[in-house]
Amino acid sequence: MTIKVGDKLPEGAFSVMGSEGPKGITTSEIFAGKKVVVFAVPGAFTPTCAIAHLPGFVVKYDEIIAKGVDTVACLSVNDVFVMDAWGKSSNAENLLMLADGNGTYATALGLELDGTGFGMGVRSKRFAMIVNDGVVELLNVDESGFDVSSAEAVIEAL
Repeated sequence: MTIKVGDKLPEGAFSVMGSEGPKGITTSEIFAGKKVVVFAVPGAFTPTCAIAHLPGFVVKYDEIIAKGVDTVACLSVNDVFVMDAWGKSSNAENLLMLADGNGTYATALGLELDGTGFGMGVRSKRFAMIVNDGVVELLNVDESGFDVSSAEAVIEAL
């Protein structure tokens, strides 16, 4: 079942790169008592994700935060080392780069993408959410491109 507006996010965990290496972070740590923008991409360093989607959130970060958002997070089904390298190479130091290494959380949301036909395994669909204290206030899923999950679309919704 796909998550929808008004639903509470399922419990889950991700990997992020800490100062001493990879560490775990839970949904409670990320979302409890906070307003969070999460955008998900099918893969780090893939063309649309790297050239357009992530950079939009990097450039618009201050504008998003100014709208009362506590955290902007990028979610992808990649390992923590790839997410860390992608964040560093993209000047995304302000974003929380969430590694969903096995696609467990994308699947829990019902937003997994079967990329096996392209040799990419199970990934995440491209989407953006506004989450307030763990409850989904906005869920925009792109079937192609990144029109409804762009930074501009999220800013408009805020």
